[in-house]
Amino acid sequence: MFPGHIACDAASQSEIVVPIIKNGELIGVLDIDSPIKNRFDEVDQHYLEKFAWTLTQNL
Repeated sequence: MFPGHIACDAASQSEIVVPIIKNGELIGVLDIDSPIKNRFDEVDQHYLEKFAWTLTQNL
């Protein structure tokens, strides 16, 4: 956690947030919380960013 963090879930111990961008405009965020500390790593980030990009392709 960090100062000012607002968890969506009281059990949250870690979080990853990936912006969803279409044509240079932020249209949303993918925000995932976990009750496990240090749950997310660079591999998770890579594939979640790829997923977010895929979502924008049919908008």
